[in-house]
Amino acid sequence: MATDPVCGMTVDEKTAKWTSEYKGKKYYFCDKHDKGEFDKDPEKYISNIKK
Repeated sequence: MATDPVCGMTVDEKTAKWTSEYKGKKYYFCDKHDKGEFDKDPEKYISNIKK
């Protein structure tokens, strides 16, 4: 499972409809809005991801 970096929800990588790649890493989103927000400013959101 992955974490949507915008809202923090858990997203199943196998069924995620919305994804983006940034600096060679793939990110998964629960909805189109979150993907759009991430794509505008990825650096703002990558720090939200639990490591």
